[in-house]
Amino acid sequence: MVRVLVYLGIILLGFFISPFLAGNKGYLYIAIGDYQVETSIVFAVIALVIFYSLLQLAEFVIVWVLNLILGSRLLPEKWRKKAARKHTLMGALALAEEDWAAAEKAMVKGADKGEIPALNLLAAARAAQHQNNITARDEYLAKAELEPLATKAVSTTRTRYLLQQGELVLAREELDKLNPTSKSKAPVLKLAVDLYKAQQDWQALKLILPIASKKQIMADDAFKKLTFETNIALLKNAASTNEQELEKCWHWLSRGERKQAEYIAEYAIGLNRYDQKEHAIKLLQKQLKAAPSKAIFAALSQVLTPSDVEAKKQLLALEANFEDNVDYQICLAKLYHQNHDYHNAKIWWQKACYLQDDINNLHALADVQEHQGELNRALQTRRNAAKL
Repeated sequence: MVRVLVYLGIILLGFFISPFLAGNKGYLYIAIGDYQVETSIVFAVIALVIFYSLLQLAEFVIVWVLNLILGSRLLPEKWRKKAARKHTLMGALALAEEDWAAAEKAMVKGADKGEIPALNLLAAARAAQHQNNITARDEYLAKAELEPLATKAVSTTRTRYLLQQGELVLAREELDKLNPTSKSKAPVLKLAVDLYKAQQDWQALKLILPIASKKQIMADDAFKKLTFETNIALLKNAASTNEQELEKCWHWLSRGERKQAEYIAEYAIGLNRYDQKEHAIKLLQKQLKAAPSKAIFAALSQVLTPSDVEAKKQLLALEANFEDNVDYQICLAKLYHQNHDYHNAKIWWQKACYLQDDINNLHALADVQEHQGELNRALQTRRNAAKL
């Protein structure tokens, strides 16, 4: 609408000034060297308009011819790029459908003239991994690694595939190149946690777990469970090494962790191994008064011996407090069993089996019954265990 009004204004303006121009054509004189031109202003303006139009037309023709020549020479390259985009799209769709063979084939075709060849190669490597085609997978990763920006991504991917393949040593070598730290990305830290756990490298896992927790790559329950497993394994390994390593590992735990019954029990068992029974018993008895637990009772049954009469008396004195605690009954049953006091052992095993049906407890009771010559009862007890 505005354009129409502009055109209408130009026409009306020309209509009003045309009589003036017709009566006053003006005069234009141009002298260039020996050449002289005399004309009216109206003709000069018309000539300039025509000249500019011809100049624009010539420019259009020249540009069109150049585009035609260049386009015809680069046309095959355009076709290849277009085909590469098509293959990449088909490969992506095949990946979504988990058609690994088709995805690998399409992604490899799209990599030659694709816009991001490394992306195609990584996708092809993933498809080859799912087909257990290790040789092709490694070839694709090696080609993708030639792209400088894709080096870390390729190394991360290779580590993950080696871990899935079970090649833990090679996976660790690749992971060490990434050097997992607090500055590493979440996928690298997740790989580190999985690989250290698979290798049972508890010390490395102990160092990486706080970082993994801070980056929130694990659920709280999973983090607590893995932390517990790591600390217990570290205490056991340290106890099997020497007393210095045990003390070092114990003080590596946080103050809150050193108050947990499971760690105290494991530490006490380690102390008992290095002739620190009195210290171990004191720790266990102190924890028993504060918060009795299955781990503490199990540790007591390992640490106490027939010669620890006073400690055993103190434990028996707690019968009224723990008459409904199956772990307490099992602890005393094991102590009597170890001392070959099968009469008392049978009493406590029976109490434990009454409180809780357990295969191990029933078999232990059957063993005691056999020692006392109660073969029929022992047979019946084992049948009850078999039913469980």
